Amino acid sequence: MRITGGTAARRILRVPKGLAVRPTPDRVKQAVFNSLGGRVAGARVLELFAGTGALSLECLSRGAVAAVCVENSPRHAAVLRANFQAAGFPPGVLQTRVQDVFAALTQLAAARERFDLILADPPYGEKNIGRRSTSLAQRLLDEAALPELLRVEGWLVLGHARRDTLSLPEHWQELKLLKHGDSFMRFLRPARAAGAPAAAAP
Repeated sequence: MRITGGTAARRILRVPKGLAVRPTPDRVKQAVFNSLGGRVAGARVLELFAGTGALSLECLSRGAVAAVCVENSPRHAAVLRANFQAAGFPPGVLQTRVQDVFAALTQLAAARERFDLILADPPYGEKNIGRRSTSLAQRLLDEAALPELLRVEGWLVLGHARRDTLSLPEHWQELKLLKHGDSFMRFLRPARAAGAPAAAAP
């Protein structure tokens, strides 16, 4: 796994051993960032379920000014920090929060933090035909604090499994859906921004 574009392109990223981390594949990352285009440059980024930090480090490589990574595992967070240092980014542009994602969302909302991009590719949920999903991806969509963390033109990029059928709450508007094998990547924005002209993803 590597950074696919920008100043740190081709930098190989460390991945913890075992099955606890499922890094976003390079081809999926490339498709996501092709769709985001110029939105990354100058952005303040929040990555949830960060794992190795692949998505936020990709953003920093492509011109994002700051990234906050939330990862519950201290071991995985240590690998994330090592990847950040190895990539040669300036000190101070990455903040790592080692805590539960949903606790972090509550705290960030209370602190009135705002981001241009929120990226999340959480552990996949189970197949849920005939019932509402209980996956982490669905819990993120249902979390009322999440859209409040986005600036007016901000976007959420959410990954989930094809087998995991998500319900889109009223506070989200979907802009685009990317499909790659078993992976779906959804581009969303808060419905409060729906009155503005839709910015088509490139």
